[in-house]
Amino acid sequence: MKYTQLGRTGLKVSRLVLGTMNFGPQTDEADSHAIMDAALDAGINFFDTANVYGWGENKGRTESIIGNWFAQGGERRDKVVLATKVYGNMAADGGAWPNHDKLSAVNIRRAVDASLKRLRTDYIDVYQFHHIDRNTPFEEIWQAIDVLVQQGKILYVGSSNFPGYKIAQANEAAARRGGTIGLVSEQCLYNLAERRAEMEVIPAAQEYGLGVIPWSPLHGGLLGGVIKKEVQGGRRASGRAADTLADPTARAQIQSYEDLLDKHGLEPGEAALAWLLTRPGVTGPIVGPRTAEQLESALRAVELELSQELLTGLDEIFPGPGPSPEAFAW
Repeated sequence: MKYTQLGRTGLKVSRLVLGTMNFGPQTDEADSHAIMDAALDAGINFFDTANVYGWGENKGRTESIIGNWFAQGGERRDKVVLATKVYGNMAADGGAWPNHDKLSAVNIRRAVDASLKRLRTDYIDVYQFHHIDRNTPFEEIWQAIDVLVQQGKILYVGSSNFPGYKIAQANEAAARRGGTIGLVSEQCLYNLAERRAEMEVIPAAQEYGLGVIPWSPLHGGLLGGVIKKEVQGGRRASGRAADTLADPTARAQIQSYEDLLDKHGLEPGEAALAWLLTRPGVTGPIVGPRTAEQLESALRAVELELSQELLTGLDEIFPGPGPSPEAFAW
C-alpha cells in the first residue's frame, strides 16, 4: 500500500479509503468484519463512514458494525484513521425533532457523542460535515468544533459535498478565529464520467490545503465494465448506471471506454481508480466493497501505471470542464 499526507496535515493515510456504506444494508456484520480485516492486512488505514449509514430505521447500524469490530482488539482502533460524518436526520421515520440534524452547535455536540458510543471509541480522527448548512454560521460551527477538539473527541475536520466557495468561507472563518486549523479534507463526487469538481471544488481544496477524497469513483458501477458484464451474462446495471446506459450517446461513450481499456489489457474498474490516483490534489478514492473479491480488485489499482497514451485516450472520451473561469467565461 502507498501512503500520503491528508492535505496539509501531518496525518498519513492510505491511497485507498475503505468506504463502509454497504456494511449493514448489503453486507452482513460477519462479512463486513472480514472485509475490514482484509483491508487492514493490505495496509488500508483510512476508513470512512457516516452516522446515517444503515439508512431508514437502521441509521447508525454501520457505525455499530465498525464499533463491534474495534472491540475485537488486536490494535484495530489504533491502526485506523477513522472518519465519520454529521448532518443527516437520524430519526428512523425521517421526521427529525428540531435541532436533531444539520450543523447547529447543539446537534454537532449530540451527534459526536452518539457516534462515539456506536463506534465504541473515545475519539474520531476526521469529523466531516456531510453537507452545507445554509442556516448556521461558520463562527458557531467552529466554536462547537473547538470545544470538541479541546475535549479530545475529534482531531481533524473535513467537509463533504461542499462547493468551492463554501470551502473558502469555512477556512476564512477558521482563520479569523485563530488557533483553528479549519477544514483539512473535502469528500466530493469525482470520477472519469463526472469531472465538474475540477472547475471549482478541487482548485479551492488545493488552495486551502485540503486533501480531496473522491466518492463514487466508478460512478455507480458505470465505469466498472458494466457493458462487458451484461454481454457475459453477469450482474446487470441498475440505478444511475442503468439510467445512463438507456441514452444511446452515453452508452456509446461507455463502450468506447471499455474498448480502450480492453486494448490496453486493463480492467475498467481498476483503471478508473488508478486514473483518480493520478489527479492533482487527490488523497485517495473511497472504495465501497460489498465482497472481499471487490476489495482485491480495488487494491490492484494502486499498483497500476497508466501510460500517457491511455491517459490521453481517457481525456478524449471523458473531457474535463477545463480550468475556471475559462471553462464557462470564454
